[in-house]
Amino acid sequence: MLSRLALTVLQPGFDGTTAPDWLRHALDQGLGGVVLFARNLPRRELVDQIRAANPDTIVAVDEEGGVVTRLEAREGSSFPGNRALGVVDDLALTERVGREIATMLAACDITLNYAPSVDVNANPANPVIGVRSFGPTASLVSRHGAAWIRGHQGAGVAACAKHFPGHGDTVTDSHLALPTVHASLDTLLERDIAPFEAAIAADVKAIMCGHLLIPALDPSGPATLSRTTLTGLLRDQLGFDGLLVTDAIEMRAVAALHSPGDIAVRALAAGADAICAGLVTEDELYALRDAIVAAVRSGELSEERLAEAAARVETLASWWTKHPRPAVPLGGPPATPGEGEPAGAYAARAALEITGTTRLAAPPLVVEISPRHNQAVEPGTPTGLTVALAARLPGTDHIRVPLGAPLPTLDDRPVVLLVHDTARHEWVRQALSDLVTQRPDAIVVETGIPDHPIGATYIATHGLSRVGAEAVADWLTT
Repeated sequence: MLSRLALTVLQPGFDGTTAPDWLRHALDQGLGGVVLFARNLPRRELVDQIRAANPDTIVAVDEEGGVVTRLEAREGSSFPGNRALGVVDDLALTERVGREIATMLAACDITLNYAPSVDVNANPANPVIGVRSFGPTASLVSRHGAAWIRGHQGAGVAACAKHFPGHGDTVTDSHLALPTVHASLDTLLERDIAPFEAAIAADVKAIMCGHLLIPALDPSGPATLSRTTLTGLLRDQLGFDGLLVTDAIEMRAVAALHSPGDIAVRALAAGADAICAGLVTEDELYALRDAIVAAVRSGELSEERLAEAAARVETLASWWTKHPRPAVPLGGPPATPGEGEPAGAYAARAALEITGTTRLAAPPLVVEISPRHNQAVEPGTPTGLTVALAARLPGTDHIRVPLGAPLPTLDDRPVVLLVHDTARHEWVRQALSDLVTQRPDAIVVETGIPDHPIGATYIATHGLSRVGAEAVADWLTT
């Protein structure tokens, strides 16, 4: 009994594009969840393999749209991401995007989407949220987070608001180290907690807690392991009774402090219901199970708390089973302007902010001055701009300038300078300035948080996606 309860609260990831035998065996034993990443090439056939072993398991994925996509990681997302939606500020459009993303996931039989991010991007230096946020104010994020959730869950796929209590005011990526949020309690409640209250009011089925040190709430350790934060604040004060899932426990913010089994036990004791382990082997999965069982037997974790957590996992699985998933084609009936146009494409086009009038009449050289995107982004996620321009102007060429590389000497071809989050990277800003000095007629495309306009034409997409690239290419070539 204890062993089955312990397996129920685990949501592991695995390597490969088919369900391995050990995973199927664990599912047959009651494993409560599986999380899929781009490396798994998520598709209906893979989910069918998982459900054949356990029809009631929760199949989860990170599909935020924009820069964080799993189902469309190879080609780039059909949706521009949250920042673009906040810039457009059309709640009907945001709700429609949430619905269309859910429709895409429903076609793969996915239960739970670890989205949306309802973090308020209050710190421009934030290295991991940025364009994943709807914007820099609690009001904007609250309104759009709730709209996205309503659309998404209305199409029968559970949403998951993240990263509680709020990852927006940080300068550290929790994939790499433990971030500290230094805000006062009043600021936290008014700014960071407010979007989660809005998500709860929208009946969000799940919330993900972030690996964050927030001294105003609990100075003793990460929120993931804080009973004061997860039970005292989220459960008792805010009244959330849905599924509470951890961010991936291999992230260095917590992995540098405790062993995986210890993190799982402490998170469950604090009030979490499901433990996300982004990549495990068979031995590592059963080590997590055994650590939870041992903690119950030693009295470190009560059996009642474990049973409560398992019951919430089962409640979400049951909701998904009973909730209808309408067969609406991607880009179905428009609820906003853009008759017949998919919501993502319309949103990307509407979000463009353009300074200048220079366009392209000949194939350009695209010079990408871009650091590694944040750790939540799958390596290799394409910007798509070169591809989009080449489709319209055959002969378009591309070079990438990494940190420390010499700048190219530009010839007389039209030049497009492609950047991401220039304001956060002094070397990108300097390289961009030097290249614009060399070619004042250059077109600059910023896919992150916009900086000061520079170049003959400056285009801010407010997100990194295939549809954003196509919107830029359309404007530049018409």
